[in-house]
Amino acid sequence: MALTSGTKLGPYEIQSSLGAGGMGEVYRARDTRLEREVAIKVLPSHLSENPEFRARFEREAKAISGLQHPNICVLYDVGRQEGVDFLVMEYLEGETLAMRLTRKAMTPGETLRIGIEVADALDKAHRSGIVHRDLKPGNVMLSKGGAKLMDFGLAKLQAVATGAPSGTPAFSAVATLPSMASPVTVAGTVVGTVQYMSPEQIQGKEADARSDIFGFGAMLYEMLTGQRAFQGKSQLSVASSILEKDPEPLSAIQPQTPPALEQLIGTCLAKDPEERWQTAHDVKLQLRAIEKSGSQASPVAVTEKAGEKNRERLAWALAGILAALALAVSAFYFSQPRTTQVVRSFIPEPAKASYIFMGDEAGPPSLSPDGKMLAFVAAAADGIAMLWVRPLDGLEARPLPGTEHAWGPFWSPDSRFIGFAADGKLKTIDTNGGRPVAVCEAGALRGGSWGRDGTIIFSPGFRDSLYRVAASGGTPTLLTRLDEQHHTSHRWPFFLPDGKHFLYLAINHEMPRSENDGLYFASLNGKENRLLMPLYANAVYASGNLLYLRENQLVAQPFDPVKGVFKAEPQRVADGVADDMSTWRGVFSVSANGILAYAGGGRVESQLAWFDRSGKQLSTVGEKVPGFNTMRLSHKGDRVALSIESSTNDIWIMDISRGVRTRLTFGPVENSFPAWSPDDQWVAYGTLARNGTAIYRRPAGGGAEELLLDAVGPRQTADWSPDGKYLLFVKGPVGSHQEIWALPLSGDRKPFQLVPSGALYSDEPHFSPDGHWIVYESNESGRAEIYVMTFGGRSGKWQVSSNGGTTPRWRSDGKEIFYLSTEGFLTSVPVSPVPSGFQIGAPHQLFRQLSSANSDYAPAIGGQRFLFNAAGEQHSEPITLVTNWTADIKK
Repeated sequence: MALTSGTKLGPYEIQSSLGAGGMGEVYRARDTRLEREVAIKVLPSHLSENPEFRARFEREAKAISGLQHPNICVLYDVGRQEGVDFLVMEYLEGETLAMRLTRKAMTPGETLRIGIEVADALDKAHRSGIVHRDLKPGNVMLSKGGAKLMDFGLAKLQAVATGAPSGTPAFSAVATLPSMASPVTVAGTVVGTVQYMSPEQIQGKEADARSDIFGFGAMLYEMLTGQRAFQGKSQLSVASSILEKDPEPLSAIQPQTPPALEQLIGTCLAKDPEERWQTAHDVKLQLRAIEKSGSQASPVAVTEKAGEKNRERLAWALAGILAALALAVSAFYFSQPRTTQVVRSFIPEPAKASYIFMGDEAGPPSLSPDGKMLAFVAAAADGIAMLWVRPLDGLEARPLPGTEHAWGPFWSPDSRFIGFAADGKLKTIDTNGGRPVAVCEAGALRGGSWGRDGTIIFSPGFRDSLYRVAASGGTPTLLTRLDEQHHTSHRWPFFLPDGKHFLYLAINHEMPRSENDGLYFASLNGKENRLLMPLYANAVYASGNLLYLRENQLVAQPFDPVKGVFKAEPQRVADGVADDMSTWRGVFSVSANGILAYAGGGRVESQLAWFDRSGKQLSTVGEKVPGFNTMRLSHKGDRVALSIESSTNDIWIMDISRGVRTRLTFGPVENSFPAWSPDDQWVAYGTLARNGTAIYRRPAGGGAEELLLDAVGPRQTADWSPDGKYLLFVKGPVGSHQEIWALPLSGDRKPFQLVPSGALYSDEPHFSPDGHWIVYESNESGRAEIYVMTFGGRSGKWQVSSNGGTTPRWRSDGKEIFYLSTEGFLTSVPVSPVPSGFQIGAPHQLFRQLSSANSDYAPAIGGQRFLFNAAGEQHSEPITLVTNWTADIKK
């Protein structure tokens, strides 16, 4: 929650905002009792409302408040007022070490001085049983009083006396002030910031004081060189570098580095914790000795490092690659199936290919039932998505020929065949060899499950019921029937072990979340079909548990798959699991024998950019924005209307020249599909309502909205006629049974149908610049193609594309039609009206679209430039593999 100046929390009066950390907002405030400046951190409501979190938080906060040390930011107080939980801390003036390092590297003298202070602070924390676990330059404040260690937000109390861990951390006890140079944070079982994480943290193992020493060494390295010790283009490559490589020698980058200091840092950065300095106290003494001796002496052996390891084993660990680590984990699992040890590892992407887990043309990684194979969707350099499989006891993944444009993989019960969707069909393929076999039509697969009797349950469209079909092929039969008053989609079916019952997700796209949305328990004979629990993503069953997402936390709940009842409360399995909100699905999979695979990630930011006709990026437009689902360029080309994804989705207007965006709608329900009036003075859009989608218009500069069409069923606003008299919209569920209609904006405003669909769909209608023609896409020929029809005069229709196409747009003078081909190329077709009808030239491919995650685009006036989303893919998140995940579940 945002607090304004003058707000009071107990005796503390808010003065101004300082920024936001991962655990809440930070404010400068005045302590009216003691007349001093303080910093206040307000915790997010989703944590404040959790009684278990609050109790644990207060316990740990008390322990951390006892860290009285001149180089640790002091925690003064913990408070709660009217449901708001907050922390009161020492107010520090200065800059973070991260901000300081953006200017230049430090001298050895500066590095030693700050290093000694931070090491002393770490020593104090470690002796108090607290491990920081997120040591980095952004968590060190350089103040007039010296360096201050901040943010024990990932700290974990250690039961020092017994040596037992204290349990899950309470996330935060000291505020983090914002850093302008904060590196990205890894989600999932790994806790910390990637560039400063120790190898054991990356592998999901327990962090202790020696993990902090590794991060401290990485920080000293950066202070001396001005560059991070471990670098890479992605989280995965950074993690791989930490596991596999040693940093470039300090002396090669900063020749003035004292040999003793270089040797000390090298020991801090040892891969094996047993090979590092064992305490921060030892490191502090070493730094002081180097400073006192004029920075030239070798490190003093103040203590013998425990557990001297075999050098040959260490060399092997340093030389091993990340893929070999995954292989070793898998080999361990298969050779010892009864082990209770939980092992976590990464599965790297195939060479020269990128994972695709999010969006309409993707699918989560899918483990075979026997836990020996992993299937996933990945795109090679040409951008074409294919189905890949990887044996977990092997090093290489391989693509399956003939699976181009595949998505949504799922396995047969014998772990031999994979079902998937491609080219508008449900298909299967034998992983031992052979080409894909078509089973039936499936326009936009939303999940499939393969029963042991050869029955496949699947959802064939964005908004559809569930169907059943024989895996050998045939005509699908209806299995569930949508109640359109409550749901618009049944999806993500999952067969339970008896082969008679199954799970599925029922949702309503057209309304806010309701009590009817959730996970359903049903039977093939139709005798059972009931709501199990409110849920907004898929669920699967394995090892006696249902696994599903709560926010981005994967939980397991004991479940009776025959009676369809829960037997105990859910327990946490993994954090930071990706939730593909565009398809209502978690990015995880589980086998029958205790293997779990998942990917981390979240909503991706998008960057608008101009591209010429060759695909060369010319410039970017404005700052990055959250993911958007629709863009419409104004007729003058000076503004773009965006439907930006959020908890509700709203319309924003961005000024092209200034790159500034202004919010046009403000919820509380979804507003989307903007359309500009011909004079660019108005924007029409669709607003979700209880009975469907209403169409409104609002002045583009802001103001009161005006209702144009009541809500009756799902609709998408499409385009405004050049004379301002008509508004095109699409009626019907996205992906199936869609029709193109026109709404007169004068008279009785009674809509009339232009393009019927029946069992087909029609979408993306747009007026030609003169208003006499409409371009649209339809699958009336069995696949999506582009068509032109007349408007307001004689009837006629012409096919524009010849081999599939979507998302048509007119050039501003009406002499070209652009569309996206099946292969993802932006394609141009010259067109012109003739006395006998409409003349269409040969299609010409311009360049491959920039992002399959968002295929919307806008041609500029004249058609020589195109506005695309240049940064909207959700690629390259590593797959985390967990063997024996059930060993972490309390019995």
